Amino acid sequence: MSSYDSMQTLNRDLAIVAGIDVVPRILQLACAATGMRFAAVARVTSERWIACSVQDDLAFGLAPGGELRVETTMCGQIFQHHQAVVIPCVSEDPRFREHSIATLYGLDSYLSVPIFRHGEFFGTLCAIDTRPARSDLADAARTFELFAQLIGFHLETADCLEQSVQALRVEQERAHLREQFMAVLGHDLRSPLASIGVGVQALQHRVEDLRSQAVLKVMGRSVQRMSDLIGDVLDLARSRLGNGLAVVKDADAPLAPFLEQVIAEVRSAAPGAVIDADLRIDVPIACDRARMAQLLSNLLANALTHGSPVEPIQVRAVVAGDTLLLWVANRGTPIDPAVMPRLFQPFFRPAGAARGGLGLGLFIVAQIAMAHGGAVAVDSTAEETRFTVRIPVA
Repeated sequence: MSSYDSMQTLNRDLAIVAGIDVVPRILQLACAATGMRFAAVARVTSERWIACSVQDDLAFGLAPGGELRVETTMCGQIFQHHQAVVIPCVSEDPRFREHSIATLYGLDSYLSVPIFRHGEFFGTLCAIDTRPARSDLADAARTFELFAQLIGFHLETADCLEQSVQALRVEQERAHLREQFMAVLGHDLRSPLASIGVGVQALQHRVEDLRSQAVLKVMGRSVQRMSDLIGDVLDLARSRLGNGLAVVKDADAPLAPFLEQVIAEVRSAAPGAVIDADLRIDVPIACDRARMAQLLSNLLANALTHGSPVEPIQVRAVVAGDTLLLWVANRGTPIDPAVMPRLFQPFFRPAGAARGGLGLGLFIVAQIAMAHGGAVAVDSTAEETRFTVRIPVA
């Protein structure tokens, strides 16, 4: 027995047919087209025949949800062969006058066509009477086939609607989980981490032992690193939950000092690195300066991780027309063209890359640029690898 044949699924199918407003009208037209006094939409399986909707002017006594033994109907044949059965006068047809439709139900006219849903057999649209049909059932059968197609269309539409509702429910549950996840990251993890950071700073002012100072310095860097990782994951969650990262853009303060501060911090954290910076931002830039600082920090971290340790890293910023161009370049092994399309995807690391983070740095760079109405591009040759960010000035 297939999944469609379970009682739960059959009840669902009955409910779907009952909810199709056009079905009662179709049954009325079916009776009018044939002159028969009973018409029904039936859900038919290899073992069951269940009335879904009924037009009964014959007093046949079958209501929606009522069942007939499938072997006493012609629907078993329709189930197997998917062909319509047309019998204008059962009593005059030697093939069917001894069939149970005549001997058990007293029927003398019978018309039934298959209904399909998503290409699979669903059931039948049928009409019956205890007297011979008064019209040409061949013409009526063609009309029934059109009615059956219409019912099948409504069944498929109902399935699609139910799937959409279920998908929406799943997305709502996922959104709720994301909100809980962000709450845990944003408060439940950051709060104790901040307390540890404050404690480490307090101890650094009191401890004089050089070994202890070294340990506290490593602990401080670890706290900052954990905080940065949490921030990256929060940015990922925010960008996935909404339509990208939220930024607050204004031109109330110059951008260059924020970028210079980032460069100074990177130089302090990596004293062996040479950073050649030239920032020429001589007009107000409507941007989120904290996010732009984060963008540059991520690009510099990427250059330090993947660039040559002995060659300088170049940082340039200039306003060209109505666009701010900010680029970071480093020498070293060029990026494999095969991985270029994936560079800005979350959690992506090229094969063989050093494992120092979550693989979110360039993804966040792209999200920050996009949130400002801009974009980021990369060019990589044997001479240099350059990431260029373009941001509208206004």
